[in-house]
Amino acid sequence: MARVTPTPNEDSALTLWHPKPLIYEINTWVWLNTLSRRYGRPITLSTVPDDALEDLARSGINTVWLMGVWARSPAAAAHARQWAHEYKPALPDLTDEDVIGSAYAIHDYQVDQRIGGRKGLAALRRRLKARGLRLILDYVPNHVALDHPWVRERPACLIQGTPRDLKRRRSDFFQATDAWGRSLVIAHGRDPYFPGWADTAQVNAFSPEFRQAALETLLDIASQCDGVRCDMAMLLTNRVFGHTWQGYYLEDYVPETEFWEEIIPQVRAQHPEFLFIAEVYWNMEYEMQQQGFDYCYDKTLYDRLTGGAPRDVRVHLIAAIEYQRRLVRFIENHDEPRAYSVFGGQRQRPAAVLVVTLPGATLLHDGQFSGRRVKLPVQIGRQPDEPADHGLEIFYRRLLAEVQDPIYGRGRWRLFNLSPAWGANHSHESLVAHGWSEDDDHRLVVVNLTGQQAQALINLSPWHGIAQATWSLDDALSGHRYIRTGASMVDPGLYIDLGPYEAHMFRFRRL
Repeated sequence: MARVTPTPNEDSALTLWHPKPLIYEINTWVWLNTLSRRYGRPITLSTVPDDALEDLARSGINTVWLMGVWARSPAAAAHARQWAHEYKPALPDLTDEDVIGSAYAIHDYQVDQRIGGRKGLAALRRRLKARGLRLILDYVPNHVALDHPWVRERPACLIQGTPRDLKRRRSDFFQATDAWGRSLVIAHGRDPYFPGWADTAQVNAFSPEFRQAALETLLDIASQCDGVRCDMAMLLTNRVFGHTWQGYYLEDYVPETEFWEEIIPQVRAQHPEFLFIAEVYWNMEYEMQQQGFDYCYDKTLYDRLTGGAPRDVRVHLIAAIEYQRRLVRFIENHDEPRAYSVFGGQRQRPAAVLVVTLPGATLLHDGQFSGRRVKLPVQIGRQPDEPADHGLEIFYRRLLAEVQDPIYGRGRWRLFNLSPAWGANHSHESLVAHGWSEDDDHRLVVVNLTGQQAQALINLSPWHGIAQATWSLDDALSGHRYIRTGASMVDPGLYIDLGPYEAHMFRFRRL
């Protein structure tokens, strides 16, 4: 990745948030269904038991993302039931009642009444805030459901085609009727590389009427939560949107301003602390940061952790700290396979240590700590029972307890070079080492991303004053303690010997 130094964003809400956001994604319908079965009574947003909220607060997270609170589309649910057989591998005893329609084919930006409605969400938000937890919700900028009110009442907000399009591109267009009884041909939502999503209608990002409607929507959302995770945010950039819908659909008109550059400042003018998170791919993270997003998904790191070599991870982490502080790191979310199914119980541990301790925000997923394996389709509202990996739960508890220290995020960060421990021993290539420092407080994180034993030397001379004392190195994960002189950690360097998929999280204490 190229070294980049973003221009500071004066409108950013970052200075008003925790320096290390630990965002916990909850599939809201599934969570409420699971709680209802556990407690033996129907549970909505307004009746979530205190114990469940205390569990969230005790876990060490500081932000909750309630995924999928908006009104589900009857049309999207009906469409999803046609494909119910595809959901049965995830939920073998699936019923029609479980198929509720996609969380990303939004019928209306109103909290679904079946899970507690607007009042229920407001009550839950107050209870989360009392426990020090902020609330993130979804915004899907690129499309709405087939039966969203805009289709009938504000069709100018949407991409419209012709009967010829409907005949020749049935996978990309559908027929609708507006509130005045006029027949319309509306495009399905899509990105440039795939056919349309059949349960959605495509917005027209270049339409002034859509931009006004989007602003109204986001201002209302901002009155109900502390930030939004914006689905596929890069699809609304002038460049990508123009490429996707080039031709007569856009009438050769390109706005003078980018959608996000127009919308984000107006929202933040009324809600200064409101956080914007972009789901973004195609190496457009920096571009989206420049357009006003506080954080952007770091899909590159995820891909390199799942399929790359440790060297690829280290190269990725050379990027400027100003850029890295505005990335969201993860090894699991609702779009990706479960971490347990990709990494297994042991291999995911060093990856988790890395994403939680690096600069920027961390996205964690409900079920990740206990080792759930089943990736749920976003169209269903119930999850299967799965056995918990209690050893993994203990690991995550220790990991998140350590990163409560404000040095993670507030301190000065650096990526360390690794040297061979001796001669032709190249096992140091398996390791990644980074650390945080603030005055006399130092934290060193070393992870072995491979299944091989690995040794290395780490020269800690960049930490001012390290050579002038003897130090106790306390490992927050294992509980082991090591005594080392500062001089030896500078020359020849701190000796590290890590087994397969092991990690150190050292707290330095001057003796």
